[in-house]
This record gives sequence, structure tokens and C-alpha cells, in this order.
Amino acid sequence: MKYKVHRFEINMNMDQGRLEHFLNSLKGEIVSIIPNIAKTNLFQIYGVTRKIDFLLIIEKTN
Repeated sequence: MKYKVHRFEINMNMDQGRLEHFLNSLKGEIVSIIPNIAKTNLFQIYGVTRKIDFLLIIEKTN
């Protein structure tokens, strides 16, 4: 059993279809999806707003 980690750059407002296509194209089983939350301005640092800039997608392959 092997695992493969994919980095998926995303704009959460526009890339729903692209993410759906990517997930459906994977051959193995999706184990986990981990969002990376970027803190780039003062509001994001204090937790008022958040921006997800990429996802780590872990796939279990045979």
C-alpha cells in the first residue's frame, strides 16, 4: 500500500468544478483533504477572515 500527496492550488470562489474533475480523475482512494489556510493580512492573522490557497489531497494507491 502506497500513498501519494497531491498539491491542488485553489481559488475557493471559482474552482469548484476544477476540484470536482480532479477528484473524480484520481485512480486510488482519497484518504484526506487538508486545506492550507494562508494568513496574509491583519484580519486573517487575528482569525476574522480566512483564505485557503491550496489543498493537500492524500490518495491511497495500490
